[in-house]
Amino acid sequence: MEAKAGKFLESVGNIFTGGDQLPWCDRDIIAGFEREVVEGNNGFSDDIKSECILRLSWALVHSRQSEDVQRGIAMLEASLSSASKPLQVEERLYLLAVGYYRSGDYSKGRQLVERCLEIAPDWSQAMTLKKAIEDRITKDGVIGIGIAATAVGLVVGGISAALARMP
Repeated sequence: MEAKAGKFLESVGNIFTGGDQLPWCDRDIIAGFEREVVEGNNGFSDDIKSECILRLSWALVHSRQSEDVQRGIAMLEASLSSASKPLQVEERLYLLAVGYYRSGDYSKGRQLVERCLEIAPDWSQAMTLKKAIEDRITKDGVIGIGIAATAVGLVVGGISAALARMP
């Protein structure tokens, strides 16, 4: 019983905090990966350049800054067509799903994570992301319903009060 109550309180807390299990990345880490990309362009193989770009993309979509997330999405979309191995495609799709989730485009994020799970059905990170996306969609729906119900209540209350004051 206590475990159920604890899970309930945690889920209620996550509604207000927006809690999820995805890591965040700060500007210092992003700057380090940006330097790595610049250095990787100086005579290194295409595979090494691609790995440097993938690491930077990872950092960008895990950033708290929306402009970083958008930049990461753009980089991943541009690099997706050049991904030749299934694992590369899978990683990029997953990171794109993270980026769209972080940017608030939950339907696009869910669509991409479902494609990941078609490729690798047992991928726990993708399953966790899918649950986070679905929880967020549910939360936003509940909040939307609450806002609509409050608005209707205020209108009905206002009309009732106006009618009650009429002689």
